[in-house]
Amino acid sequence: MDPNLTARKTVTVTQLNNFIKDIMDNVAPLRDISVKGEISNITLHRTGHIYLTVKDEGALLKAVMFRGDAEKLSFTPKNGDKIIITGRISVFVRDGVYQMYANSMELDGVGSLYVAFEQLKARLAEEGLFDESHKKRLPPVPWSIGIITAPTGAAVRDMINISGRRFPGCEVVLYPSLVQGPDAAPNIIKGIEYFNRTRRVELIIVGRGGGSIEDLWAFNDEKLARAIYASELPVISAVGHETDFTIADFVADLRAPTPSAAMELALPDTAELLRKFGNVRSRLSSLLSRRLESEQKLLRMLSERRAFTAPWTIYQDKQLETARLADSLEKAWNDQLNTRQKEIKSLRSLLASYDPLGVLKRGYSVTYDKEGKIVKSASSVREGEQFSVKLAKGTLTGVRTEK
Repeated sequence: MDPNLTARKTVTVTQLNNFIKDIMDNVAPLRDISVKGEISNITLHRTGHIYLTVKDEGALLKAVMFRGDAEKLSFTPKNGDKIIITGRISVFVRDGVYQMYANSMELDGVGSLYVAFEQLKARLAEEGLFDESHKKRLPPVPWSIGIITAPTGAAVRDMINISGRRFPGCEVVLYPSLVQGPDAAPNIIKGIEYFNRTRRVELIIVGRGGGSIEDLWAFNDEKLARAIYASELPVISAVGHETDFTIADFVADLRAPTPSAAMELALPDTAELLRKFGNVRSRLSSLLSRRLESEQKLLRMLSERRAFTAPWTIYQDKQLETARLADSLEKAWNDQLNTRQKEIKSLRSLLASYDPLGVLKRGYSVTYDKEGKIVKSASSVREGEQFSVKLAKGTLTGVRTEK
């Protein structure tokens, strides 16, 4: 007890509140107590803390849950939820009120895990993580499959046995992982990232055997759901029994009712493949036989043609054709030559009619001055200048003596 309170009657508010806090902190039942009621006035603070009031028909209780404990909740509390909240009762000295400092919270009546499952399922569906358009097709004949599961469980033994029976040529790569508890989801995520990074396999199977909702809860983890969605390799979810559904089932590219069924869906049956290959081989053989028969028929028809039975006759025909073409070419050349000769003769006669020498032969003459230019007027030759007269035969020269 605070000695200040026993020494005098007047105390500060802080001293009084601290005194009451010390008393309440030392009451054993108040250190760990569970209270049920309805949530009201809840605040999900940006710091991660949760502030709320728990009420019933007759009273209110203020409560706070700090971020470290709030992050562990499997559901998102809201006003009106019926809850059971557990923690310690103490006094908040500054306000002088007592409240619960909660370390856990669960829904009263409906299981909190179920509510958390439905809330996460609705949110991821709204984001499009379950859309069929995003789901990848499985390889028709995978030669390597990665399995992420517990290394000692019955599920992995069943999957390996089925692989050996259905398709022995497929390599099965096991990534050992926890499949239950708080560390299971991070382990499984690492396995998905490993196979996507190394590309050792063509397909991933994530799964485990059956169990309660608590046992399977790791496969309802939001981070795991986003890792499956982001995987570039196809993912089959094979969690629990046929009636068990998890978030991983909805986001995976294919949901298998059991781990054994996952391997059945992932791998072709060798006997069925051999039967299909046999059918394909028969069809190919039939097609090739028909093609071969058709080609042989064509070959026989070609071999009966004159080009193969009497090839020299074709040579002779070509010789005759060549000779005919040579005659036609020679005739065309001669015709063209004659035509051009006639044209040249006609042009020559036309040019001769314009020849000035031809005019001179008819008694005319042409007079030139001393520079050899044609004289067109007598006045263009001065007195004493020399000129010449061109006749049909010969040339006369003279000097002008008068104007």
